[in-house]
Amino acid sequence: MPAANQSGSPTRWRSVAGPVLPYGRQTITDEDVAAVTAVLRSDWLTQGPAITRFESKVADWCGAKHAVAVSNGTAALHVAMQAIGLKPGDRLWTSPNTFVASANCARYCGAEVDFVDIDRGTGNLSLAALAKKLEQADREGTLPNVVMPVHYSGQSCDMAGISELAKRYGFNTVEDAAHAVGAVYRGEAVGACGFSQMATFSFHPVKIVTTGEGGMVLTNNDGLNEKLRYFRTHAITRETGLLEVESHGPWYYEQIDLGWNYRITDLQAELGSSQMERLDAINRERVEIADRYDELLTGLPVRRPERMTDSKSAWHLYPIQLELDRLSVGRREVFEGLRAAGVGVQVHYIPVHLQPYYRRLGFKPGDFPEAEAFYESEISLPMFSGLHPDDQREVVNILGRLLNAN
Repeated sequence: MPAANQSGSPTRWRSVAGPVLPYGRQTITDEDVAAVTAVLRSDWLTQGPAITRFESKVADWCGAKHAVAVSNGTAALHVAMQAIGLKPGDRLWTSPNTFVASANCARYCGAEVDFVDIDRGTGNLSLAALAKKLEQADREGTLPNVVMPVHYSGQSCDMAGISELAKRYGFNTVEDAAHAVGAVYRGEAVGACGFSQMATFSFHPVKIVTTGEGGMVLTNNDGLNEKLRYFRTHAITRETGLLEVESHGPWYYEQIDLGWNYRITDLQAELGSSQMERLDAINRERVEIADRYDELLTGLPVRRPERMTDSKSAWHLYPIQLELDRLSVGRREVFEGLRAAGVGVQVHYIPVHLQPYYRRLGFKPGDFPEAEAFYESEISLPMFSGLHPDDQREVVNILGRLLNAN
């Protein structure tokens, strides 16, 4: 049903058609449509020049040497793990406060998964918790092969601190930057891979830049780039230096490993290139939306997302935590009240270790208390390009009435 304003009359959400204001959505311009239409009229729908253009635009914006576009964000994580050589008997550590793909990518490779608890202020992997867990693992001989920090909501993890621990304990670092296209850490774009071997992006419609479905892996390592590219396409190559026997002729190719069809299309890539042209403007707008929420929420019994002094969030999400000890209502009542009023809020995330699949691997409630407490109180408010300031005010008005309910 449509939201109601304070006079009780219906309010049409100004940002989107229809009665529900989503928590996230794509923004498609006439320029985007024209770019995709041009590809439809070209000679290439897949494996063509639009893919190279898109990869170059993202790599240049981030300051990375290589960018490899793939079919979705999960494929990006999987192919990154394959390229780095994760295998049965190896270990990946990641955050429990993420989508399941951050952990599943290691399981696809037969590797073990463990988690590192989070910092409640940012929702990101806690550097202190990581350092403590590494000390114990070092004593027990169970150090990870890969640590995957997740830049929750678009805010970078403490990558310099993680990098120092990587040097001390000898693990590889792969950033899950699905939320962080356009984010900046210590003056460099997330994706520059200054503190990691690789970083991955997602271009799902609710993300900052969309290709419909799509993902990307960035790296400065020539060898990893080569592996990413052939694993993306069935691990098939025509490169003379990689062939095991002499080429039979111009048609000749070899499958040199077990790869996948993780290719992105030219249609998707050209949409991504078009959206990258306005990434700076998108990021500025999202900062303005976050600033406005910060101001509007002042005085309400909620914890606003913390901002780190050495980084700039891309603001994929605007997650609040309800101060439940100050409320007479629970998170579910508030969530359902917002939904009933036409505000399409969401929760990010159910901790991965509490999913049935991971419980069967031995994880249980209480293993990562900070992530579990974050989940119990978190609600993601609408955040997307084009969100009207009046809609934000209405969202906060509705939230305030629900929080003050007896």
